[in-house]
Amino acid sequence: MRRVPRPPRGPVAIATSPWIVVGAGVVVMVVLLIVALGTYRGRSPAPDGAQPPALPVPSAVVAPSVPTSVPSPAPVLPGISGRASGLPPSAAAGSPSADPTVGPTGRPTATRSPSRAAPGQPAMTGRYRVVQSFDGGFIGEVAMVNTSARSRGWTVRLEFSGGRLVTTWVEGVPQGTVRQSDDGFTYVSGVEVPPGGSVSLRFHMERASSTPRECTVDGVRCNGL
Repeated sequence: MRRVPRPPRGPVAIATSPWIVVGAGVVVMVVLLIVALGTYRGRSPAPDGAQPPALPVPSAVVAPSVPTSVPSPAPVLPGISGRASGLPPSAAAGSPSADPTVGPTGRPTATRSPSRAAPGQPAMTGRYRVVQSFDGGFIGEVAMVNTSARSRGWTVRLEFSGGRLVTTWVEGVPQGTVRQSDDGFTYVSGVEVPPGGSVSLRFHMERASSTPRECTVDGVRCNGL
């Protein structure tokens, strides 16, 4: 009898049966695929539908509230409004405070009026004096005041015993006209003096007495002689 030949073993069997190699490769690939899927799922950051945890956000720093002080409204005086300018209605309506002749207490106050010459007193008064004396002459002055209620011009007459007039001038106003004579001179003003105003006439005399024989303002004798 003939014996059935045994299948070859080892590399010879694998070479004669290629399907064995293909099956082994498929098994290895399936195993590797399963391992890769498991590894991928293990590294997933979160399951499906889950939201990542929110990071803590630092809370805003809130400054402590400081109570603000509201100034109280200023007291309103009767008849005076803090929003209105000008005089209060009481003053505009002719109250005693609106009258300049009435003081805050309601009593009449003294008002200054232009000075007026008293009965018998000249409208222009003059006073004579010597301003400076020196060897051979002197400087004299006639100071005048208008005591009337209107502007006035003036005329000064001076008489001396001898001597010579050098010059005359008026302090601070336009000059007037001078007329000389043997015994003195006459000066006529070049500008009027207002009520209550004053003016001074000065002159330089040589070789004459410092006391004039006559000094008049508008015909009225000067004071100071």
